[in-house]
Amino acid sequence: MKLAAAVFLAAMCSLAHAQDGGMALVKGGSYVPLYGDKAKAVQVRDFFLDVTPVTHEQYLAFVKTHPKWQRSRVSRLFADEHYLQDWTDDHTPENGSFNTPVNYVSWFAAKAYCESQGKRLPTVDEWEYAAMADEHRRDARKDSAFNQQVIKGYETPRSHLKPVGNSPANYWGIKDLHGLVWEWNLDFNSVILTSDSRNQDETANTTFWCGGAAINANDLMNYAAFMRYALRSSLKARYALKSLGFRCAKDASKSDLNP
Repeated sequence: MKLAAAVFLAAMCSLAHAQDGGMALVKGGSYVPLYGDKAKAVQVRDFFLDVTPVTHEQYLAFVKTHPKWQRSRVSRLFADEHYLQDWTDDHTPENGSFNTPVNYVSWFAAKAYCESQGKRLPTVDEWEYAAMADEHRRDARKDSAFNQQVIKGYETPRSHLKPVGNSPANYWGIKDLHGLVWEWNLDFNSVILTSDSRNQDETANTTFWCGGAAINANDLMNYAAFMRYALRSSLKARYALKSLGFRCAKDASKSDLNP
């Protein structure tokens, strides 16, 4: 009996940390978002998520093969004037930043990158579901120490200084969901909090409008989530911010779950 239990636990751990080309498998389940008129559980299906954010080096390879997304050629319909503003030219990211998260990238550009890889941007629910895990638990949101650590990382974003992959992997084997850059979601503008956060200067880099966010929160203790939702409600798809990057996701098939 003990041997059977050990085999089962080993199989579950292997599944929880399964990877596919730099992606980690996130087993689906339900969770209760912090925002909305009613605190209803949301069902999240199994999906893959990049282990780390997309780096400058990876994005450079993308713009070389997709010239319309180069800094000098991108349409202002799809990226504002801050797009890749810390690059020296179309093919030169900021010195020494190749393994750091790419930033100053619009939603349109992030979406195009993921699609070029046969992937997509993660939804808000997918991202939040994966990001509520710590190293040992699928949901660590009730842990004040966990939330304090997340908020500490948000206070002084250093996306241009820190390389990806140095943080401990969470329960799913995913790194850097907190502390390097904020990240684009496929449906980032699906949650509108209040009108006071939607008329801000698009050049703002790290200012967050949390006053209205707290009014619509179901859990007033999770201020870290307030910050994320407030930022999302302030964005437009063409914005490119110093503190904003992205990673990609993709659906998990039955064969992924039953190798």
